[in-house]
Amino acid sequence: MFGLAIYRGYIGTYSKGDSKGVYTFTLDTNTKEITDLKLATELKDATYVTISDDNQFLYAVMKEGDAGGIQSFSINAQTGALEPINKEITADGGPCHISVDKAGKRALSANYHSGMIHAFALNNDGSIAKTVASVQHKGSGPNAERQEKAHAHFAGFTPDERYIVAVDLGTDEVVLYTLDGENVAKHFTFNATPGSGPRHIAFHPTEPYAYIMTELSNEVIVCAFDAIPGTLKEIQVVPTLPEGYEDLSQGSAIHVSRDGKFVYVGNRGHNSITSFRVNEHSGELSLVEFVSTEGNWPRDFRLDPTESIVVASNQESGDLTVYSRNKDTGKLSLHKANISVPYPVCVAFLSTPL
Repeated sequence: MFGLAIYRGYIGTYSKGDSKGVYTFTLDTNTKEITDLKLATELKDATYVTISDDNQFLYAVMKEGDAGGIQSFSINAQTGALEPINKEITADGGPCHISVDKAGKRALSANYHSGMIHAFALNNDGSIAKTVASVQHKGSGPNAERQEKAHAHFAGFTPDERYIVAVDLGTDEVVLYTLDGENVAKHFTFNATPGSGPRHIAFHPTEPYAYIMTELSNEVIVCAFDAIPGTLKEIQVVPTLPEGYEDLSQGSAIHVSRDGKFVYVGNRGHNSITSFRVNEHSGELSLVEFVSTEGNWPRDFRLDPTESIVVASNQESGDLTVYSRNKDTGKLSLHKANISVPYPVCVAFLSTPL
């Protein structure tokens, strides 16, 4: 299913400098070269994008004046063009994260500035039907500069989609919710170490583990995830930076390989990707290596559909970096750096080749 081929990717960006919206490119998994890099659609602060499981639709966060929301597009895979379908605006500014369920029926957004989570109903044609539920996070943390209030940074689903999972940097919490129609209810709260600033979460594809990336403490919190009762329990905390490193760095993205053998995280400031091997019996992590992103402020990175390549987005240096990935060792080898894209934030791929 994921043989050597050409795949289409998309890049969400900040609307600064020369950046205009969502960009697209093609990746040849044989030569590892990125080509056909161009603007797919203009959209203000489309910093995070996600693609429906059927590869038909792309959903992006966006800003519109002082408000913001999500925008849906139909995808032309051959040309990369994005055709706007519709948008749903909320009054609390632009979100920072968006996800869609496997059936393409529900979308979730997280708003860092307001600390709110929104749930949206989606139609079969990819359009956004309406906002069905909203949750306001409340609280703060010990970091007065970054945790003065709630800052929701991630909204997604547990693997079985029984629960919504929201990660809040401001309150040091990971919260599981139930969503029944338009009724959302808090189900379980995992409390991270005060001041750690959890940012994103990634679940193991087959085993009952979850991995929480912290932005402020630059750590991965390894948790046992019990899917039926919907609970998280900490079993390990590992640093993502080299021992003795004390300069500014903030944790960014976290991804688990499809075979569940490796976890990868991004470090902004240290400007690196850290690779960990997963213990198949305990879910615990052991360090593999640190690899430079060859640019400044890696906001995101993504394993391509074959998982033989990793593409990292360096926000402040305005470029992409491409690596070869060894599936046996988990190690990354630099293939090409300094592929120019203005203020890249998020990388996403269509899962089927062109």
